Amino acid sequence: MSIQKIVEQALLDGHLTPVMEAEVSRICDTASALSVEEYMALDKLMGALLTGQVVALPRKQFINVMEELVLTEAIARVAEIEVTSGLKLDVGDIAAYALNRLPPLYATTEEGANYQSQRASLELQQLISEQIEQAIARNLDRPEFFPERQAISKTSGNELLKNVSTLLQAYAPDFEQSSGSDPDSKSS
Repeated sequence: MSIQKIVEQALLDGHLTPVMEAEVSRICDTASALSVEEYMALDKLMGALLTGQVVALPRKQFINVMEELVLTEAIARVAEIEVTSGLKLDVGDIAAYALNRLPPLYATTEEGANYQSQRASLELQQLISEQIEQAIARNLDRPEFFPERQAISKTSGNELLKNVSTLLQAYAPDFEQSSGSDPDSKSS
């Protein structure tokens, strides 16, 4: 999907989804140069975000309690291994490997999260530990295939505005649309 279509959809819906945001970022990151139309669409999106005409939706309105449980155990195990062996392990890779093999435990409230956490402690702790151990073993055994990989990062609404602004400044430093240069207006 093009930047223009994403901006049109965001203006139509009144919100920018995380998927739309990611696609705009991907296009900007991979394009060698953006067109004037793309810059104008990004400028329109920035204005709509600033005025509230378009709202950037949060990435999550719920949590997967399993993520926290796995991360806690993975961090503890990785720290233990790194201290005793001097090896450097990737906690994110280990957690992702284990999470892909464990059931999700979603919650939308604090009470639900507490319930899921207690349930997991009683019923799933052994399985969590086993998956972390397998993930560590896999991580220790694999070669470094793609050293240029970039970790996934989360962005908030303010960060999105900063990112769009930075993109506009970087790719179109001299582009300013003045009130007299409206491409749709006709001169007499």
